[in-house]
Amino acid sequence: MTGQAAASESDTDKGDDMKAEVFLPDDYRPAEDEPFMNERQLEYFRRKLQDWKADIVEDSRDTISGMKDQTRNIPDIADRASEETDRALELRTRDRERKLVAKIDAALRRIDEGEFGYCSITGEQISLKRLDARPIATMSLEAQERHERREKVHRDD
Repeated sequence: MTGQAAASESDTDKGDDMKAEVFLPDDYRPAEDEPFMNERQLEYFRRKLQDWKADIVEDSRDTISGMKDQTRNIPDIADRASEETDRALELRTRDRERKLVAKIDAALRRIDEGEFGYCSITGEQISLKRLDARPIATMSLEAQERHERREKVHRDD
């Protein structure tokens, strides 16, 4: 292999590792009249998910530091009970958000794998409106409704 061939081959390898950044105007919103899950739409949802995750992680850090600061002995039993209730509620919220971060990570993986935006049940496209409202959605609205109806029927048994 010549030096030039080796150099161009290594340049190609670098290209695989580094994706070209997709330009996305600040006011961009996915539209129905463009190809479904094109590079701009994928980048839009990737950024939306990453920003959402960053907000959750920041809130979690704030909660942890707040709880460290608030650890104190409160002599009044009613005040202590109130603070413990608040703390329990905050921890429950953080636990829900921890589960949400896992769903966000799964959505980001689906973007990387080319599966984002398609219903995991039917394989149909999930509407852009639904994805914009809930970018972690894995089912089309119709499939989600069927799933919830079945779940309700089995829950009532």
